[in-house]
Amino acid sequence: MGAEVLNTYTLEKTLSEKVLGIIAETGMTKAELAIQINYSRSAVSQYLRGKYSSDPADIEEALAGFVKEHEAKIQADNPDAKENTVPFLKPKIQYFESRDFLQTIGVCRSCQEDMALGIIVAKSGYGKTHTLKKYAKMPRVAYIECDDTMACRDLVEAIENQIGMPKGSGGTIWRRVNRIRDFFNANEGYLLIIDEADKLMNKYTLKKMEIIRGIFDQSDVGIVIAGEPRLETEIKTNLVRFANRMDFYYKLKGLSAQEVKDYLEGYDIDEPAMAEFISRAQNTQTGCFRLLDRTLNNVLRILKDSGKTKVTMKVISQASSMMMP
Repeated sequence: MGAEVLNTYTLEKTLSEKVLGIIAETGMTKAELAIQINYSRSAVSQYLRGKYSSDPADIEEALAGFVKEHEAKIQADNPDAKENTVPFLKPKIQYFESRDFLQTIGVCRSCQEDMALGIIVAKSGYGKTHTLKKYAKMPRVAYIECDDTMACRDLVEAIENQIGMPKGSGGTIWRRVNRIRDFFNANEGYLLIIDEADKLMNKYTLKKMEIIRGIFDQSDVGIVIAGEPRLETEIKTNLVRFANRMDFYYKLKGLSAQEVKDYLEGYDIDEPAMAEFISRAQNTQTGCFRLLDRTLNNVLRILKDSGKTKVTMKVISQASSMMMP
């Protein structure tokens, strides 16, 4: 029997739908699932998209075992729970493996493995922070999200907290930075992610960025700094010593039209509505992943409340009325 095409609304979930539901529920990626069932990521992705050209018997057996194991765990945790046979809409993908997602993860992995320095830049809403926080769940990763109010001492304290250094150790910033360096040198394999790093720079001082550069220069640690496009400009213009040390660079490009369709695969969407989704992801003024995702969230609420499954321009208009213009 071939791989089954996803149905949006049905009384009985297909194997693909069950697997996609578990992925959405747990935050697991297809790559992680592939490792767990000992298949390639491409094979798993092809099967779940209904495009698996080989004999699916073996992969279906592996996926069925994965589903059974998950359901057994749920049943053990909730002995009174019963199988849900109520009609449903396909769960939204929590971590969509777009080109930008995979490239961002790749920069983080390379910097961690090679103790290298990388920079990731993206416009607001492109999914940079969402992806970085996903990678930050990996072992030996410290994630810092900066803001405009941070002073040098605040930055140092945030790093201390993320790597688990004892609170209240005190001392001057110089002494505390030295302890951070000592920690990384004694605990190799760490990655330090500094997100929203553009907020650390202003026309009066670059000291906070120099602290990060100093940690990198004198520690066995990989560092990824990330922010909006002005981060790249500021580094090239005002932080030449930082720019000279960059090993990896990626600028998020946003979703392609095909990626939007892949993200929405499994929903019953008519052509005008799909064109609108693509526009919300790609238009040059406000288009981004965040706008697409927010629209989809509201569309799914409306469909669930109405008991319908078809996404039309009328439904998108209703969804838009729930959002700030």
